[in-house]
Amino acid sequence: MSQTSTAASVNKEKLVSDLKVVISDAEEILRSTADVAGEKVAGIRVKIEARLKDAKARLEDAEEILLDKTKACARATDDFVHDQPWKAVSIAAIVGVALGVLIGRR
Repeated sequence: MSQTSTAASVNKEKLVSDLKVVISDAEEILRSTADVAGEKVAGIRVKIEARLKDAKARLEDAEEILLDKTKACARATDDFVHDQPWKAVSIAAIVGVALGVLIGRR
């Protein structure tokens, strides 16, 4: 797995996590304003509840896609290591030396 795809995966995971927090906060706001009366407030609450439901569904889909892609990357990496173990060892050694040099400079 390349560094770019790893960074993208981390960004997607953070986005999913952030969206979960936003949805949770919005649900908490809806619960705390449940006793507020008024036709306008009721209309807004219905609209927000519908959008939250849609956002939850989309978030679940995005999370499932992210999980599937992560599993596919892990399988591809596992297959590569099993098919070409010496290349995998060489790549790991090069990355280890490069990290050692970078850390040693500090």
